[in-house]
Amino acid sequence: MSLYEALGMRALRLVDPEAAHGLALKALKMGLVPSAGVLTSPRLKTSLAGMELPNPLGLAAGFDKNAEVLHPLAKSGFGFVEVGAITPRAQPGNPKPRLFRLTEDKAAINRFGFNNHGMDAAAAKLADRPKTGVIGLNLGANKDSDDRVSDFAKVLAKCGPYLDFATVNVSSPNTEKLRDLQGKAALSGLLAGVMEVREGLDRKISVFLKIAPDLSEAENAEISEVAIETGISGIIATNTTLSRDGLKSPHRDEMGGLSGAPVFEKSTRVLAQLSKLTDGKLPLIGVGGVSNAKEAYTKIKAGASAVQLYTALVYGGMGLVKDIVTGLDTLLEKDGFANVSEAVGTGREDWL
Repeated sequence: MSLYEALGMRALRLVDPEAAHGLALKALKMGLVPSAGVLTSPRLKTSLAGMELPNPLGLAAGFDKNAEVLHPLAKSGFGFVEVGAITPRAQPGNPKPRLFRLTEDKAAINRFGFNNHGMDAAAAKLADRPKTGVIGLNLGANKDSDDRVSDFAKVLAKCGPYLDFATVNVSSPNTEKLRDLQGKAALSGLLAGVMEVREGLDRKISVFLKIAPDLSEAENAEISEVAIETGISGIIATNTTLSRDGLKSPHRDEMGGLSGAPVFEKSTRVLAQLSKLTDGKLPLIGVGGVSNAKEAYTKIKAGASAVQLYTALVYGGMGLVKDIVTGLDTLLEKDGFANVSEAVGTGREDWL
């Protein structure tokens, strides 16, 4: 991290977390954040569900909820970027405060509740997306919807023409009963509706399912079965957790989803389980607690074809992207892998 960025990060940590998030977006819009450009090498280039990535490190949903900074993010060094979540209608989300830094734990708790400007506003932003780069959208459901299952399909129908991939998010803990949609019957119907919309798009984009880290092995087995049967492109493991085990921060008992360093082990174990359950039939994206190259590499060896991060940026800034990507390249070279795809799943048994 440069001195300039370190001073900026220190200043942001003195501000309310949600306000600091807004300032970070403004800094990106104004070009005040250093741009890493495209980061790639023959070892790092990889294919994910038919999408060609310059490197396997992606930005997770939640940072750019309303697709406001697509152009600067496309230059930030990520191999792919996911924005959202977006619901059919705009909604304010849950009352503030709803974002908490857990500095002692290198973590965060949020209970945003899918606050966003709605699919019409998102579609307008996505229509002006960068011509290059891989961009996806996290699909959500309105809190007061009479038919949450159809909400996901509605957002895809509206925004799908401008995307490379979409993610069905039924794993946020901040919309009441949303996680109930991870059950086998409900999930099968939901994904069938989404895939029907996808088939009607001019370009059949990839569709991922994002799951919670708090499910049992039996529940993960059911999800894997449904994912394969419905023909989705892959699974993202995992979203935030409701667990508070081992936390030190004064904010540890706040309601909401926990992300960051404490989620790493739990999410990686789920990832390894899914890797074994799907047996190479679906690519997996590993997310949860990644803050350095070693952790990204661990996710890949546990079964991830690509990884995502978000909370680590709160503590490491955008300079972290280049550090992780170049560090991952070095680790792959050290272990004799000609391409990142060769490393996928090679350390899975360590997590089972």
